[in-house]
Formats: sequence, structure tokens, C-alpha cells
Amino acid sequence: MDNTSGEIIFTLSGLNTTRTNKQIYFAFVLLTYLFTLFVNLTLIVTILLEKVLHEPMYIFLCNLCVNGICGATGFYPKFLEDLLSDSQMISYSMCKMQMIIVYNYVFCELINLAVMAYDRYVAICRPLEYHSIMTLWKVRKLLLITWLIPFCEIFIGFILTTRLPLCGSKIDKLYCTNWEVVKLSCIDTTLNNLFGYILLFLHVFQSFLLIIISYVRIIRSCLQSQARQSKFMETCLPHMIALFNFILSSFFDSMYARYGPSKSLQDLRNILSVEFLIVPPLLNPLIYGLKLKQIRSNVWRMFSRKISSFK
Repeated sequence: MDNTSGEIIFTLSGLNTTRTNKQIYFAFVLLTYLFTLFVNLTLIVTILLEKVLHEPMYIFLCNLCVNGICGATGFYPKFLEDLLSDSQMISYSMCKMQMIIVYNYVFCELINLAVMAYDRYVAICRPLEYHSIMTLWKVRKLLLITWLIPFCEIFIGFILTTRLPLCGSKIDKLYCTNWEVVKLSCIDTTLNNLFGYILLFLHVFQSFLLIIISYVRIIRSCLQSQARQSKFMETCLPHMIALFNFILSSFFDSMYARYGPSKSLQDLRNILSVEFLIVPPLLNPLIYGLKLKQIRSNVWRMFSRKISSFK
């Protein structure tokens, strides 16, 4: 570790096998990042400007896009810098900031997807009570929960991690994660591991349980009504695609980080480690924008007005 300036410096080793054609990778990654920002901002602006979209489902979708921008921004800028650099270094303070942004993105994404599943359950299974249940106050409360609970969880994990003295400086990944930093500790990390398991149960398990219960009831209800089946295909299918994509990508990254081989298949490890940071923020707005008729028509109307104003 470099302590000459009083700051711990980590080496990110994930790019060791990608030293050639970095300019091509840089251009491709930059375009991907800009396109991710564009599609998410397009949906956010459309939902904010169009009053017809000021409904709970679209508000939660807007929140999903905001979180997607946060997650992408926590990864892309540093990765773009590393692609143009001969050595991939990051200070401990920047590493901690990246950990906070990435983990906040992951936890917010999971809670937001659970909230969206609950919203679809109420809309499909209890349509006559929908507006009395999903009031503006309840929507605000759910949005607050989406951001407040992850912040509290991350704050506790942050305190537990920063208390650890470190005896290494090599992070075998493209970006900083709590797991990689904890592995560098000089002392026992049982408390950190215990908190991780508690978090897994309280946060992940409960979110999954809410999603599963919601969709079991939705599917059961759809079997009894053709109209509900049509509503399910239009509004729930994009959510299920987004949900499974995020769960599978984050699950594979988590499992490979803990149990995968550390000395081989670097390219595969890189793909698995960044897939949940790249694909969901890019794919979610595209899926919803193409599948939801209200979103699609309003986006087209907004761009048509902009084009007309330039003529």
C-alpha cells in the first residue's frame, strides 16, 4: 500500500488482460454510457413533463431510471479513466465513495423492483381499490423507503468496513467492492460477514418474498380473467424481464466473487462483475419504453414537438 501521502492507494487488477486496443474499448464504453444516460433521461423527462404519466407505476419507473443513472455513474467514469491509463489506481477515499454508490444502487434497485411488483399486484388484483390504496402519500412513503433503507444499511456496512486495518492493496476487480476490501483486512472479519448474512436475510430475502407473493397472486388472478391477462402482458412482463435480469446478473457476480477461481478466466470474471451495472440501467428504459404504450406514445409525441420547434 502507498502511504507516502497519508492515503491508502489500491491497485485494480481487472484490466490486466485488456491492455491492447484500449482506445476501441474506450470509445465503445463511452458510447454505451452516453446512450444509457440518454434513454434513462428521456424516460425521466417524459414522465415528469406528461401529466397523464403521473401515476404510481410510472413514478416508480422514473425512480428506477434515476437509480440506474446513479449505478452507471458509479462505475463508468472511473472505468473510462482506467481504460486510458497504464496503471489502474484508486485512493481509499474514492474507493469508499464507489462502494457506497454501487451498493446503494443494488439495494435501491431491489427494493424498487419489489415496490413495483406490489403496485402491479394492487392494480391487477384489486383494480377498484387501486387509487384508494396507492395514494400520493403512500407513493411518497414507498419512494422514501426505497432510498432510506439502503442508505441505513450501507452506512452500517461502511462503518464496519472502515474500522478494519488493511494489509493489502490489490483489488482483483474492475471497481471497488466491500467484499474485496474486507478480504484485505489484517484482523478477523467475522462481524462483517455476520452483518452481510443478516443483510442478506432482512433485505434480499424479504424483497424476494414480497415479489414472489405478489406475482403468485397476480398469476392466479390472471387465470380467471382475459382482461387481466392482457394487463399482465403489457405492464408486468417488462417488470419481470428487468427483475430476472438484475437478480441473475447480481447473483452470478456475488457467487463468482466468493467461490469462483481467482487466477483464471479474467475476461469472464470482468463480464460477470460489471453485467449488473451495465445491462439493467441500459435495458430497463428500453424494455419499458418499447413495451408500455403510454410511455412509447408520449416519448414519440415529445420528440415530435421538439423536431417541429426547430423547423
